[in-house]
Amino acid sequence: MEKELAVKNLDKVITKVEASRLRVSEHHIVKIIGISKYSTAEDVKTLYEVGQRAFGENKVQDLKTKKEDLDDLPIEWHFVGRLQKNKINNLIDLSPTLMHSLDSIELAEELNKKLEAKNKKMSCLLQINSAYEDSKAGVEPSEAVSIYKYINENFENIRLKGVMSIGAHTNEREVVKKSFITTKNIFDELKPFGAKYCSMGMSSDFDLAIACGSNMIRVGSTLFK
Repeated sequence: MEKELAVKNLDKVITKVEASRLRVSEHHIVKIIGISKYSTAEDVKTLYEVGQRAFGENKVQDLKTKKEDLDDLPIEWHFVGRLQKNKINNLIDLSPTLMHSLDSIELAEELNKKLEAKNKKMSCLLQINSAYEDSKAGVEPSEAVSIYKYINENFENIRLKGVMSIGAHTNEREVVKKSFITTKNIFDELKPFGAKYCSMGMSSDFDLAIACGSNMIRVGSTLFK
């Protein structure tokens, strides 16, 4: 990716984020995670050089490769994909800044056990299936608050930092909006329990997600095209 294109892409995203953010409140801060799953380490480096600092991968192996290739840069790495239990140790060794996809008590239990064995901690977001779609991972919205509290109380090597969800898979913005509002309401309820991030919104719908209260977006194609 040419530096000129990287600047243009990042500017476009920031401008759109700013407009959406200011409609909520001038105090509403939104963090942009560049999702680099279809891009090269070179592309990540170019975007880093023009000001993007946080990047996310959805496969443990891809995260490892890019992290090693770019280990001279102080990049903030996020893991955003579905985590298979046999890859937990590999992810722990990579020490991501934030793991976005803690989607069940079973996974939390396994992750905590392995973190304990390695004497490490990990910051995570609880993934909520607020679109009620079978194809999506995540806990049921009706159970999210109690599961969040349960993980908080029982797994001390996991540091829950908030929630994550993927907007409904449809072109009907009202349906997408409803799924975002569901997540935001849960997030608000969890703030007293340490929830700091409400991660929702991707390239196609992050403006709507921010309007619904998201403070962390995951943008891939818009940044890397």
